[in-house]
Amino acid sequence: MWTTGTVIERIDWNDKLFSLRIRADVEPFIAGQFIKLSQMRDDKRIARAYSIVNPPGKDYVEVLAVAVEDGQLSPDLQALKIGDNIEVTTKASGFMTLDEIPSGALQGPDLWFLATGTAVGPFISIMETAEPWQRFEKVVLVYGVRMIADLAYLPQLQALQQQYPEQFVLIVMVTREEYKDGLSCRIPDGLSSGLIEQAAGVTLSQDNSQVLICGNPGMISDAQTVLTEKGLVKNLRRAPGQITVEKYW
Repeated sequence: MWTTGTVIERIDWNDKLFSLRIRADVEPFIAGQFIKLSQMRDDKRIARAYSIVNPPGKDYVEVLAVAVEDGQLSPDLQALKIGDNIEVTTKASGFMTLDEIPSGALQGPDLWFLATGTAVGPFISIMETAEPWQRFEKVVLVYGVRMIADLAYLPQLQALQQQYPEQFVLIVMVTREEYKDGLSCRIPDGLSSGLIEQAAGVTLSQDNSQVLICGNPGMISDAQTVLTEKGLVKNLRRAPGQITVEKYW
C-alpha cells in the first residue's frame, strides 16, 4: 500500500549523493529495514527500495540515495525540493536487523557492519538505537567508498565514536584517493590481508563475531568468501550462524 509523503529536508553530500527526509504515514519499523519510493509515469508505477537511515520512533523516514544518470527513478528523486511529494510504501520490509541474528550463547561479543556506499544507511539506523550497545562489547563499522566526497553521515558517525569511545570502532575505506584517516583497499582485500582486523583491534572468528554485510554484489560475494575461509557461516533461521547478508541491488 502506498501513501503520499512530503519532503521536509534534504542534504546534498556531493553532486550525485543525497539524503531525503520525508514525512509520511509509515507503520512502525525495525531498524535496518527498507521502504520503497515511487512515482507514476505513463500510468506505470516506477518503484525502488531504499533503506531507512533514521531510527524508529521519528515522524519521518530518511533515505540515502545516489542519482544514476540513466536511472528510472533516482534522477527524479534528486530533483525533489522541500515541500514536494513522493509516494512511499506504508510498511517497511527487510531482514537486515538485529532481530535476525542469534542471541545468547550463539551471539558472541562483537558486532561487525560491512557496508559500501549508500548501504551504510541501515547500519546507521541500527546504531542510533540502544540495542547494539546493550548487546555487544564491540561494534565495528567498516565503511567503503570510492572517493572522500562519498562519505555520507561522517559527522554523525564520529559523534557515535565520541558517545561510545570504548565500544565503537569506525574504519573508513577509500579506494580511489588517499585518505589519511582510513585504509585504501577494498573491504574483501582488507579482510583477507588482516588489515581491517588490525585497524579494529578486534579478531573475526566464529566464536566472537556477528557480521552484517550490505552493499554492492561484488563486495558481498568476496567478503563472504573470506569470512567463510575464517570459519564463519551464513546465518539462517533454521541454522544460526555469523554472516547476515542483504544485497543492495
